[in-house]
Amino acid sequence: MDLLNALVALSNYVIVPAIAYGSQLALGALGITLIAGVLRFSNFAHGETMAFGTMIVILVTWWFKSLGISIYPLPTALLALPFGIIGCIAMVLLTDKFVYKFYRKAKSSPVVLVMASLGVTFIMNGIIRFIIGPGDQRFADGVRFLLKPKDFKIMTGLNEGLAIKLTQCITLVTAIIIVTALFWFLNKTRTGKSMRAFSDNEDLALLSGINPERVVAITWVFVAILATVAGTLYGIDKTFKPFTYFQLLLPMFAAAVVGGLGNPVGAIVGAFVVSFSEISLTYAYKKFLTYLLPSDLAPSSLVQLISTDYKFAVSFIILVLVLLFRPTGLFKGPST
Repeated sequence: MDLLNALVALSNYVIVPAIAYGSQLALGALGITLIAGVLRFSNFAHGETMAFGTMIVILVTWWFKSLGISIYPLPTALLALPFGIIGCIAMVLLTDKFVYKFYRKAKSSPVVLVMASLGVTFIMNGIIRFIIGPGDQRFADGVRFLLKPKDFKIMTGLNEGLAIKLTQCITLVTAIIIVTALFWFLNKTRTGKSMRAFSDNEDLALLSGINPERVVAITWVFVAILATVAGTLYGIDKTFKPFTYFQLLLPMFAAAVVGGLGNPVGAIVGAFVVSFSEISLTYAYKKFLTYLLPSDLAPSSLVQLISTDYKFAVSFIILVLVLLFRPTGLFKGPST
C-alpha cells in the first residue's frame, strides 16, 4: 500500500506534470528546429513569437467571454486559438519580409541572422508588454480537473490522491495531433518533401526547381502554428506572463540541441529529456521517501536536489554537457 502511495505521489508531482510540460516544450522545440533546419539560423525570437500568438488568443478569449461565447467544459481559449494562429502567421511573415529577407539576399552568415533575431526579440517583447502588460494573465476557464485527489482517494482507498487537470490532457492530445499532422505533411506531401530537400541541400533543391521563398514562407507558417499552440497550451496549463516565454527559450533550445538541431524527432525526444530532468531534480522527495522508508529513517528535510528557483539552470547544464560531449545531439540533424 505504501509503495502504491509513493508511486501516486511521484505521478502527481513528477510524471504527469513532466509529460504535459514536455509536450509543450516539444512543440516549441519543433519550431526552433524547423528554422534551424530549413533557414539555417537559431531564432532567438521564438519565445516572443509564442508570447505574441498567445497574447492574441488571450485577447480574443476575453472578447468571447464578454459576448457570452464559450465551449464549456473546454477552455474558451481553444475557440480563440485559430485567431491567434492567424495573427502570429501575419506577424512572422511580416518580420521575415522586413528583417530576415534582407539578410538572406545579402548571404549574411547565421551569426548575423541570430543578432537580427535578438533585435526582433526586444521589439516584440516591448510590443507585447505595451498591449497586454507585464504581469500574469490567467485566461483558463471550463472544468479544471478531470480527476480530483479526493475522488481518487475514494476510488482506490489510498492515502495519496492523484490530480489530473483537463489542461494537461488537452496538452497531450493536442501535441499528438499537431506532431502527427506535421510529420505527415513533411513526409507525404510534395510541399513537405520540398522543405526537406531544401533543408538537406539548398543548391540541389534550387536546381530541381524548388521556389526558395515559398519554402521559407511555409516554414514560417508552421513555426507560427507550433509557437501559438505551444504558448497557448503552456498558458492555460500554468499562466501567461511575457517574460516567462523569454525564459522558456533556454529549455526549448536545450531540447532542440539535445535531440540534434534540425532534427524534428530529436526535438521531441530532447523536450522530454529536459522536462523530466527539470521536474525530477527540483521535486521534493520527502513524501515519496516517507512512504518507502521505515518511520525511523523517514527524512525530516525536503530532500530536494535543486531548488525550484534554479529550474532553468538544469536546462543550461544539459545544454552545456551536450555541446561538450555530443554536439551533434542524440539524433544528428541537418544543421549539426
